[in-house]
Amino acid sequence: MRKKMFILIVVLMSTSLIGIITVQLYWINNALESKKAQFKNDVQKSLGAATERINEKEQAEFQKKIEGLIAQKGLADKAELKSYLIQQIDTTTKEKITFGGTFLEENFKLPTDFLNNDSIIYKRVTGKKDFFRSSLIKSPDNYFPKIDEERYSFIKSYSEFDRLQTIDLLNDVNRKKLIHERISNNELNRIIKEELAKRNVYLDFKYGVYSIDELATKLKSGYYTINTKDSYKYPLFYDSLGNISYNLHVTFPDKNDHILSGISSILLLSLFFIFIIIIAFSSSLYQLIRQKKISEIKTDFINNMTHEFKTPIATINLALDSIKNPKILGDDAKVLRYVEMIREENKRMHSQVENVLRISRLEKNQIDLSKETIDLHDTIEDAITHVSLLVEDRKGRIDTHLEAVVSELPGNQFHLTNVVVNMLENAIKYSEGAPIIDVYTESSSKFFIFKIKDTGIGMSKAVQKQVFNKFYREQKGNIHDIKGHGLGLAYVKEIVEKHHGTVFVESEKGKGSMFTVKLPLI
Repeated sequence: MRKKMFILIVVLMSTSLIGIITVQLYWINNALESKKAQFKNDVQKSLGAATERINEKEQAEFQKKIEGLIAQKGLADKAELKSYLIQQIDTTTKEKITFGGTFLEENFKLPTDFLNNDSIIYKRVTGKKDFFRSSLIKSPDNYFPKIDEERYSFIKSYSEFDRLQTIDLLNDVNRKKLIHERISNNELNRIIKEELAKRNVYLDFKYGVYSIDELATKLKSGYYTINTKDSYKYPLFYDSLGNISYNLHVTFPDKNDHILSGISSILLLSLFFIFIIIIAFSSSLYQLIRQKKISEIKTDFINNMTHEFKTPIATINLALDSIKNPKILGDDAKVLRYVEMIREENKRMHSQVENVLRISRLEKNQIDLSKETIDLHDTIEDAITHVSLLVEDRKGRIDTHLEAVVSELPGNQFHLTNVVVNMLENAIKYSEGAPIIDVYTESSSKFFIFKIKDTGIGMSKAVQKQVFNKFYREQKGNIHDIKGHGLGLAYVKEIVEKHHGTVFVESEKGKGSMFTVKLPLI
């Protein structure tokens, strides 16, 4: 996959993911705002209904008290009768219409302890309305005229006038009263709770009644303190002109939980699907990058394998051509030398192929890992023997510090020997000049630990994270300084993990590396 196409796919996938998550979060936010608005509307309606009930109840009780005083008094202290009459005559139709009305205005001086003075004046108005229509009916056939008449009378009291008068008197009375004398905490709390319940709001709440100057009163829940941001405000008492006396503030400590509970299922589903989308996108992107990396690694591996096989094949071809030479055929020593050369190059190619097949078998669990009790000190010494010629050829040395008290453990002799050999070969390959290698062993109550330390070129932190990956080899530009296929340490990791152990590396660029293997004793 070309780099530009890969970048384009990643950008498109990222844009789509960001767009989907943004839209999802936008709808979640809209749902939350809608729920908040609905909750606020329910609370405002509840508080409005509660204050209306309180005002109506206070007015009704005051009106009832006044009516009781009027009933006790019986007769008014002062009464005035007012009448009016309107008459209309139509000479054409011989019709006469009369409107009349009578108003009785009674003033009652009522003794009360509502005010500082000893009485109040209450005015009661009742009225009577009359309607009268008469018309003269006369025709040629009638010798005597007839009169057609209609008469109606209505008696009514003026309840609206009484109500407004009651409110005015009540306002005068209440000016001398404290707020907690007009309604109790228990009653206010009960009415608010009842009105909230009518709108399915069953939350604990705190309230406080404040004057229009934001001064606290005794009507409040415990140690309630006003919070203008989180509280809902509504006028509690007002006069006939609509002037506000007090404001009721209500706060819901669990408001957010209530709002979220209403959309919790949708919210959880949305968050779950967002999580699934992110996981799917991350997995797809990871696989895409991994496949691209594997493709590059395989291409690099094929190039390396081709290079590794080219040299022995060319050497074998040259050796065969030389053997065919009549001069060489007669020289047995030279023929044997060329035959030995062909054998060595053939063994070299065979070992390269075996490395690849070994990793393949490990991945498919086809490798035989039968275990028996082995001595790791013997295994390490055997592995050192395998690479001793390479070390001597480089004028180097391997120093052993075998200090483990317990060195016997269940394992596979063949594969553990290969593990140590691969680690030693790795130390030799990545050492400049004469390789100086130290092998340490130690044991604890549960683990056998051996370390292979070199004074080679070392590696960076980034390389340390990938050094055990298959086909990975550190590069300088596009040139591999060290020959190999990047399979040795991957094989080491696979075998160690098959033995339920761990392997890790500590290294510093330019100062060498130390590989540590921990294998369980049991």
